[in-house]
Amino acid sequence: MNSTLSFPHSISISSISHLPSPRTLSPPRCCNSIPSQDMEAKPSQGLYPLHRCKTIHLVRHAQGVHNVEGEKNHDAYLSEDLFDAHLTPLGWQQVDNLRKHVKASGISNRIELVVVSPLLRTLQTAVGTFGGEGYIDGVDAPPLMKAGAGDSDRPAISSLNRPPFIAVESCREHLGVHPCDRRNSITKYRELFPAIDFSLVQTDEDVFWKPEVREEDKDLAARGVKFMNWLSTRKEKEIAVVTHSGFLYHTLNSFGNDCDPAVKSEISSHFANCELRSVVLVDKCMNGSDPPVTNYPGKIPSGEDLPSDIADEK
Repeated sequence: MNSTLSFPHSISISSISHLPSPRTLSPPRCCNSIPSQDMEAKPSQGLYPLHRCKTIHLVRHAQGVHNVEGEKNHDAYLSEDLFDAHLTPLGWQQVDNLRKHVKASGISNRIELVVVSPLLRTLQTAVGTFGGEGYIDGVDAPPLMKAGAGDSDRPAISSLNRPPFIAVESCREHLGVHPCDRRNSITKYRELFPAIDFSLVQTDEDVFWKPEVREEDKDLAARGVKFMNWLSTRKEKEIAVVTHSGFLYHTLNSFGNDCDPAVKSEISSHFANCELRSVVLVDKCMNGSDPPVTNYPGKIPSGEDLPSDIADEK
C-alpha cells in the first residue's frame, strides 16, 4: 500500500529533536490535476516530480514485554520492571516473519537507510528485520547486534552488506511517566549494537523522559512532523523507519486530511506489532535539494522547437 504524505504548514515543534532543521516551510503548493473534456481525472489526484518523492517503509516494533503486561493491567505501564522493554519470544517470531516478507518482496535489497528509535525493542526489531545473517567472528565488519542482547536468546546479527542504521531521538514514543519508554544509556546501546550509528543522539543518558510529565499528543505529532521533514532532506530515496505505535498514530494523523477518508485511514490507523506500511513522502516545499536523475533536458543537439500550440497563439 503506497500513500502520499505532504507537509502541513507552520507547525510548532517539540524541543526533543536535534536533527538538521529544514528551511522554513512555505504554504503547500498543490499539483492536483484538473479534469478536462477528454479526461475524467479526479481533482484529488496529485502529480509530483519523481525526485521530490521518497518511499518510506514504516514499522512498529514487535511485541515487547510491556505490551503483554499492559494488556493484562494498564497500570503495569508505570512499573520500573518494564524499563526500556525488550522483545518477547513471540515478538522475535514476529520479527522473523517480517524479515521473510521484506526479503521476499525485495524491500530488503532496496532500502538505503534504516532509521530507528533508540529504545531496546525498536533496536532489536530493526536489526532483526533488516540486518544481515548470523555474525561470524573475524569478519571485518562489526555486528549490528551482539549475541543475547536485551535478554534475548538470539545469535549475533551481521552488518555485512546491509544499509546504514542510524538512531534518532525524534521518532521515540511518548516521553515521560511510563518507564518502558525511558531509554538506556547510549554507552550501553553501543556495547549491544556496535554497528548502529548513535551520533545524532546528543546525550548519553535520557534527558527527555520525565517521571511526572507525559508528553501531550499534539507535541508528539509536532515532533513527528519535524522528523518527516528531516527525512525529506535525506539523500536516500528508500528508507525504513522502525518506531512506536503512538508516534506513528499521532504523526500520520497530521497527514491525509485532503484525501478520501478511506485513504486517510490507510495512512493513519493504528499499527499492529511488527506491521509494515509503505508510504510515499512528497517534498512539496523543496526541503530537499536532490537533482532529478531520470529527467533529460532534450534539445541535444540544439535546433528550432517552437510547439505548434504556441505558434497558433501568435
